[in-house]
Amino acid sequence: MYNPNPLIMNTKLKSLLIIPFFVLLFFSSCQKEAVEITNPEESEALAPNDELTNLMFSTSTMDGSYDNILDNASCISVELPVTVIVNGLDVTIDSKEDFKTIEAIFNEFEDDDDALEIIFPITIVLSDYEEIVIENREQLKEIIKECKGENEEDDDIECIDFQYPISFSVFNRNFEIINVVDIENDRQLYRFIKRIKNEANLIASLNFPITLVYADGNTVEVHNNAELAQTIKEAKDACDEDDDNDYGDDDFTKERLDEYLKLCPWVVHEFKRNEQDRTVDYDAYALKFKEDNVVVMRARNGDVLTGTWSTRVTDNGAMIKLEFDTLADFTLEWFVYDLAPGRIKFYQSGGNRIIMKKNCDVLVEITKERIENYLQECYWRVARLNVDGADNDKKYIGTPLKFLENNQVKIRVEGEFVTGTYDVLAYNSNGFVLQIQIDGRPYLQLEWFVTVLEEGLIKLENLGNRDDKMVLKRHCFDTDDDVKFIDAMLIQGAWEVAYYQDANVDKTDIFYNYTFNFKVTGRVEVANPNGVSVVNGSWLSYRDEGLYLGLYFKDNEPFNILNHRWKILEIAEGRIEVKDLAADGSIERILVLEKKS
Repeated sequence: MYNPNPLIMNTKLKSLLIIPFFVLLFFSSCQKEAVEITNPEESEALAPNDELTNLMFSTSTMDGSYDNILDNASCISVELPVTVIVNGLDVTIDSKEDFKTIEAIFNEFEDDDDALEIIFPITIVLSDYEEIVIENREQLKEIIKECKGENEEDDDIECIDFQYPISFSVFNRNFEIINVVDIENDRQLYRFIKRIKNEANLIASLNFPITLVYADGNTVEVHNNAELAQTIKEAKDACDEDDDNDYGDDDFTKERLDEYLKLCPWVVHEFKRNEQDRTVDYDAYALKFKEDNVVVMRARNGDVLTGTWSTRVTDNGAMIKLEFDTLADFTLEWFVYDLAPGRIKFYQSGGNRIIMKKNCDVLVEITKERIENYLQECYWRVARLNVDGADNDKKYIGTPLKFLENNQVKIRVEGEFVTGTYDVLAYNSNGFVLQIQIDGRPYLQLEWFVTVLEEGLIKLENLGNRDDKMVLKRHCFDTDDDVKFIDAMLIQGAWEVAYYQDANVDKTDIFYNYTFNFKVTGRVEVANPNGVSVVNGSWLSYRDEGLYLGLYFKDNEPFNILNHRWKILEIAEGRIEVKDLAADGSIERILVLEKKS
């Protein structure tokens, strides 16, 4: 029955559960007998002024450029929280995320004079991590004078960082170990390296391997001093250190902008024209910037429009010019005022703005052959089916569709395949409709217009009522190790409901003495205490931003209350615990299945 403290299986399901082990190793600096060790190689000990020591010192130096929108100085940072007045508005800055609020106020109007006033006193942090209380603007200006100007070369290395924690073994001149120092952040590393540089009698050796993190998020593992020095030297100038006073980072070059635009398709998420919010009209429009200044746009109705694009960089920033013969709302020369990872914003005075997000999986130029080939790759789950304002997708839990080459489509229901037909038909010059004919499935048999075709996802809208939506998500069997483990465990032996909780009420007795048998075909059979089968249902385990177990027993009581896509909470040998989440993320129901002995 229900075991509140299960033994979690950690060898098969790595992505579900990681069990940390902490081993604490103490070194005493008050040893009665010093530990004799082999003298470290000269190249592996940090000397006060050698190259590696200086490289590590520069890498750990405090970088103050991240808050230049506040202080216009890359060699200091302002300790948060701080209150500022931005274009007459009081704003409290509690974290780096709040810098976006300042940027948004600055960008609200293109032709106004932006002003930011700091409310003193404040505390600033210098590049050596010394903290100073600043009482007024004049005092702050004096300190800023000592900083380098915008984008001037400085001492700190910002394109690579240490992944903490790291540790050093510290020796005296007799090569007796006197301590092991754990370092948790740049501040601690800076101060430790400073000690090494100033205390000639101390010898420190970095404990390898260690991991370094590049500015783009990639990592590298190094195993000795030579590798570490070479890695830092190669990375120190490999990124834009962004030591300017433009928080939005719109000082990019034309070449960088052009390559970024052409990298992947872009999907519209917000659109304003002449101070009118037109997002509802252009949401999910996809643009593909191609070579030779050609831009292809796919509308939600399937129309594909071709236009031109060009960029230039002016004293006021980068600009992009879009021109379409039949799409006046996009036809304008826009300022590119924010270029962030995976997102770009265009702006023009008069209340015009476009926010787009990168989506490399979107197919802008869809063809009949692409749709058919895509459908035939794997099975497809009905993840959403909303018709006439009602959600109908629950009826398709555990019942995936399989599209075949000969225009046959099969739906797996209780382990048996029901066969129908499908076709992909041209609707207009660039749009396509998916028609499905399966007996007893009226909501599938609508005129489903293909609006989005991307990796693992197809979105459709009913031509008769565009408010009707269907979303299909790809399900490929035998491609996910965790799903394969769940499947293999469930089909071995009989199962029972060990625990069922609904709204904090234990309702396990509803399923007392019923036995569940999961078949490899996707059928789940339920037997009563006498071993007689009383109902059949469908089941499917899958991954969708987490692992899920779908169960569906139609309207058969009491098992129909289990009709749900259950999120898997824990899995152990012979035990699986799943949950039903509310919209706010809280747990509404818990179901525990255990294998019968």
